[in-house]
Amino acid sequence: MARRRGADVAVTHMRRPLLAALAGALLLAGCHAAQGADRTTIHFWAMGAEADAVRTLAREFEQEHPGITVDVQQLPWTAAHEKLITAYVGNATPDIAQLGNTWVPEFVAIGAIEPLGPFVARSTVVDSAAYFPGIWETNEIHGVLYAIPWYVDTRLLFYRKDILARAGVDSMPGSWDGWLRAMQAIQRRAGPRQYAIFLPTNEWNQPVIFGMQEGSPLLRDDGRYGAFSDSAFRRAFEFYVGLYRSGFAPVAGNNDIANPYQEFTRGTFAMWITGPWNLGEFKRRLPATMQGKWGTAPLPGPTGDSSGVSLAGGSSFVIFRKSSHQALAWSFIEFLSQSEQQLKFFRLSGDLPARVESWHQSGLETDEYARAFWLQLHRVRATPKVPEWEDITSKIIDQSEAAIRGGVPEARALAVMDRDVNVILDKRRWLMARDSARAADSAHAVTADR
Repeated sequence: MARRRGADVAVTHMRRPLLAALAGALLLAGCHAAQGADRTTIHFWAMGAEADAVRTLAREFEQEHPGITVDVQQLPWTAAHEKLITAYVGNATPDIAQLGNTWVPEFVAIGAIEPLGPFVARSTVVDSAAYFPGIWETNEIHGVLYAIPWYVDTRLLFYRKDILARAGVDSMPGSWDGWLRAMQAIQRRAGPRQYAIFLPTNEWNQPVIFGMQEGSPLLRDDGRYGAFSDSAFRRAFEFYVGLYRSGFAPVAGNNDIANPYQEFTRGTFAMWITGPWNLGEFKRRLPATMQGKWGTAPLPGPTGDSSGVSLAGGSSFVIFRKSSHQALAWSFIEFLSQSEQQLKFFRLSGDLPARVESWHQSGLETDEYARAFWLQLHRVRATPKVPEWEDITSKIIDQSEAAIRGGVPEARALAVMDRDVNVILDKRRWLMARDSARAADSAHAVTADR
């Protein structure tokens, strides 16, 4: 008995610290639960390096908004579209996401994102007048605003100033005629396997840009049919294909040139239509002896500078309709839209600010290399705002390469392009016809009731 009672006492003494520790742990857990109950998390999905940059800015937002946590999830660009669609189907969308401007129409079509006009109307930070008009307009679908520009990009010319100077060209021409004469002058002095310009054959951007410059709508009848065989796009396409047939551009895609920065340094090509990400890449990847020998310029146009339009690109903020924290999500968008935060984001990521004021404050407007983007961003156009645009671009590439590599006559390539694009748009036409019929039936019913 004595031995057993002693053992029970020993066990009791052992249990006391364990019970105390357990009670403490439960109390601490209760405190954390209480703190967690007082905090609200908003979820933001961003792509690539932008996610890393925005995490830094999010910490400052959290300090200014006690009780709010911003959870930033990084998506790779190659998987972002699929993941966002999957999240929508599975009712697992974030509160906010970064969307490429050409993705916005698709997410509008499926009803995934919230109209932002009412938020803007109450905002003291976000105002259409603060942004490049052509960029802002990309996010308006049928007059309704669905996204706020975050950063911008467009395409223009990077070029070798020294090669142009040796060819007797002192500045980049503003018209196609002057541009062709400059390319001819460069080509006369070029050595074997040297070219005036690099236009990757597996990119849709160049033929689309040239088509826009000629005034082509690209699609007609409110996006129901392709307009590629029309005279405006045909003129642009003939100009584009002619650059290869004249020997000004190598018949090569991005995969055919392993290191374009090295080839640019070697003088394999004197010009390259590309985007603002290459401002940093040229400074990092070109040797010191090449710095100072390259420049940037807005794109020439068919009739001069004003016709030298380019693509309205970049990424924007959207709020998902199923978000339960829309007001807080908008507060974070407003925070990131402040000019000060736009500049911080630019310094962290290298992405060009969407707000015009930020260009003035940072000196980008007058920067030797960025100024061309400042000028070009005042001459940009949106691609057609249809959900099918990503699929349409693949058909543009297919038929462009058929003409460039396969020698298919331009008129034939454009006819096939229209045919293939019209197949893609078949469902769009059916849906639009159905909606029109329903609207007509509704109007008839109202009239009958009267």
